[in-house]
Amino acid sequence: MAERSFKSEVKKLHAGEGELFHGEGILAVTKALLQSGVSYVGGYQGSPISHLMDVLADAREEILDDMGIHFETSASEATAAAMLSASVHYPLRGAVTWKSTVGTNVASDALANLASGGVTGGAVIIIGEDYGEGSSIMQERTHAFAMKSHIWLLDPRPNLPSIVDMVEKSFELSEASNTPVMLQMRIRACHVHGQFVAKDNRKAEFTLQDALQNPKRDLSRVVLPPSTFVHEREKIEARLPAAIEFIKAQELNEFFPGSREDIGIILQGGSYNTVIRALEHLGLADAYGQSQIPLYVMNVAFPLIDDELLRFAQGKSAVLLVEEGNPEFIEHELHTLFARAGCKTLLQGKAVLPRVGEYTTDVVKAGLRNFLQAQTTDLLQHETALSFVPARSLSVETLTDVVPARPAGFCTGCPERPIFSAIKLLQKERGDFHISCDIGCHLFSILPPFNLGATTMGYGLGSASASAFNVSSDKPAISIMGDGGFWHNGLTSGVGNAVFNKSDGVNLIIDNAYTAATGGQDILSSRAANANLATNNPISRAVEGVGVKWVRTLTRTYDVTAMLKTLREAVSTKGQGPKVIVAQSECMLNLQRREKRNKRADLKAGKRVTEARFAIDEQTCTGDRACIRLSGCPSLTVKENPDPWRSDPVTRIDSSCVGCGLCGENVHADILCPSFVRVEVVRNAGRWETFRRRLSQSVIRRLQKRAQRRHEIYQLDGAA
Repeated sequence: MAERSFKSEVKKLHAGEGELFHGEGILAVTKALLQSGVSYVGGYQGSPISHLMDVLADAREEILDDMGIHFETSASEATAAAMLSASVHYPLRGAVTWKSTVGTNVASDALANLASGGVTGGAVIIIGEDYGEGSSIMQERTHAFAMKSHIWLLDPRPNLPSIVDMVEKSFELSEASNTPVMLQMRIRACHVHGQFVAKDNRKAEFTLQDALQNPKRDLSRVVLPPSTFVHEREKIEARLPAAIEFIKAQELNEFFPGSREDIGIILQGGSYNTVIRALEHLGLADAYGQSQIPLYVMNVAFPLIDDELLRFAQGKSAVLLVEEGNPEFIEHELHTLFARAGCKTLLQGKAVLPRVGEYTTDVVKAGLRNFLQAQTTDLLQHETALSFVPARSLSVETLTDVVPARPAGFCTGCPERPIFSAIKLLQKERGDFHISCDIGCHLFSILPPFNLGATTMGYGLGSASASAFNVSSDKPAISIMGDGGFWHNGLTSGVGNAVFNKSDGVNLIIDNAYTAATGGQDILSSRAANANLATNNPISRAVEGVGVKWVRTLTRTYDVTAMLKTLREAVSTKGQGPKVIVAQSECMLNLQRREKRNKRADLKAGKRVTEARFAIDEQTCTGDRACIRLSGCPSLTVKENPDPWRSDPVTRIDSSCVGCGLCGENVHADILCPSFVRVEVVRNAGRWETFRRRLSQSVIRRLQKRAQRRHEIYQLDGAA
């Protein structure tokens, strides 16, 4: 159950020749794939291209099946990359997708083999380049891998016509040079909105059935010695020249003229919008992209086209290279190119632009100003008023004076939160444990208020990260991974490895029924029925299958007492190999989406609907806020104490509460205060229930009046 449905949007994918297609970048990529005659598509979800997988899944019955396109959600990025082997011997066009360098790292073995042997049909990898301020990963780029393995890297200008054109051309480039192609989709490009003129969708001329009926085997394409040595020479002597010739003939890179001939800007396609916006702020371009400074836009970031670059630099005193990130691969290549060609044009890049970090409009504008002040004497007099607005300091130190710290955390009602409450209580009893974390929502446990976890090494590597601590101890290492990471990599690299090496550690697998961190897509252990996928495969059976003897499954993570008891048993049990705890509760976001939809339907039909709500008795609350420190729930906050004799604020529960009950569970597990109150809100109550409610309210009002009268009498007696 993905967090976003594209059922309505995929109908646009039927658009034919000449029709105007409106949508976002992800939809444009899908439409371009259909227009390119693909035979198969696969991939692994992850920001910022998770929604591409969701679009393809929703388009499966609507379009893909009818067109004979095979689509599947791959178990990992390595699975997806290996899928492209279908294009090695056959003229089959295939595309796969995943998230940035983390996905490419997982897929690296298959990609290196694919690039070595080469392909016959077009093979395209759509990379969700997750670099910059909105990133959730280490700051690396795909560029290095493309250079290492000689995989051509496209970085289209972030507008729909350019994106669609580059997707289509990537298949042609791949076939013309017998080389796989990476298409880099940056975060904003994935979700930019716009329009383009559509073409008819194309069925593959050569199908998967054709390949199975007429199998081929070309030994020269298989990556084994002595072919591997031939492949290396082919890359340089045949495939690279073929790619360069195609890129030049198809004009994949773009020249934009300007009125100034003495200077120029070289930039990657993905940075185009930012550079134009910065030039506009400096009064050197308009909102339609007309720049006074000539631009050379590299929609192909690798390989570089030497004669195009030299032609652009010819006659100019200086050019600025806008290359985001570090190392500056393109800048090094350009310096070498200019030196070898005897080009005297001054090349500046990181000399005036930051060496690291995302190139936002303000960053590029500052770099452009530094470049222009050094290379010209007249251009900056045209800066717009906007560029002269003094920039307010946005340093971390300044912000912390006025903005309270707000570390990333779990959603309200998240079923993972009580697991970490139980671990905190365990550490209260036994002292701190070494905890290895994993990629996923549970990684937020490293931050306040839990402050758990020492390392995170990669998706599904939580258990493997603790493998060095396989020594006898009364405080065994605890490793954590989610169900998505478990199926991605953790079963073999983590649990299987622990069994094989007779590890005595504790493996906590959080089973929230989806790959929740990437958008709620189904996985092997999802409990919901899926017509296209085989779900309901328990994690407990999988770990038992690789030899785990000690397995405990908790079907309700919100039971903090049961979770704490199980953790105590796990860390106390000696021998028997790895201890595996499978903690199950459905992702609250997906649960709420489904329940809210069902409740709206029931309310509309006049059916009885109940909702749990929690509150805090302000007279009972002591104001020590242990409940907040133990759960960190966003719905728990503070308010002024209504008692004039007490100064400490009291805890309150705001309207964002989803009624998960964790606060009450923590109260019982840690013997906190009894100030939590659970009530049920009933809508569309029946007649008998309404009558009983009115009767009880009437009795309560009478008793309250009687108590008030007694209180007044006592006050009068005291005064007398």
